[in-house]
Amino acid sequence: MQLRVGAAAYAGDVRRLLFDSPLSRAGYLYATLVGLVWGSIWSTGRVEHRGGLVIFRGMPAWAFGRGGSCVGGCYLTNQNVTDRILEHEAVHKRQWQQFGMVFPLLYLVAGRNPLRNRFEIEAGLDKGGYLAKGEHR
Repeated sequence: MQLRVGAAAYAGDVRRLLFDSPLSRAGYLYATLVGLVWGSIWSTGRVEHRGGLVIFRGMPAWAFGRGGSCVGGCYLTNQNVTDRILEHEAVHKRQWQQFGMVFPLLYLVAGRNPLRNRFEIEAGLDKGGYLAKGEHR
């Protein structure tokens, strides 16, 4: 019984160290720097700051996933920029802030199917364009 309490306390300490902590914020800042560099290199479209995100348009399709990717505080896309998409991506930005550099690993473990991926569900499947018109979750 003593070991279980110790293990649970240790897990709680690890969570506090990694998630929503100065360490996760540093990871978010690093990811944002990577997104800024990547977007600056490959973006051929308009770059703007909107909704707390730096948006890089005109990215080649191979430079981001699906319709666009949030890397730290940057949103990389070709032209997939609507208010609903930006609301969705703002949640991913918050996930980056919460989990830092652990976020890509957690996202990968959550799976590629957005309908089952907890991070996509939290960001809003409808706003992210993952649901058929009229279908809401």
